[in-house]
Amino acid sequence: MLRIWQISLDNNNLINYNHKGEINMNIRNEIKAHIAQEGTTMSEVVRTLAVVHGWSASVPNLSDKLKRGTLRYNEAIELADILGYDIIWQKRGGRHGV
Repeated sequence: MLRIWQISLDNNNLINYNHKGEINMNIRNEIKAHIAQEGTTMSEVVRTLAVVHGWSASVPNLSDKLKRGTLRYNEAIELADILGYDIIWQKRGGRHGV
């Protein structure tokens, strides 16, 4: 089964949030839902991220990144990897961007 996350980035390689933080809360809730769906906890995910990818072993660090909207793209990839997901770039319909 192919599982994907769809994420947009800003120019600083941070996950893109609007001025109201709406996408922030959606992504935060989505990530937390994926963690629960996989039958694991934030603590277990953070512990695995620390071992496999050298992240801080602090749950509040990840939680704060999700709250503040400062999760970087490479961190999203590593987090998705730990949960067994791939991040797929999919062209939107219509003419946007480049």
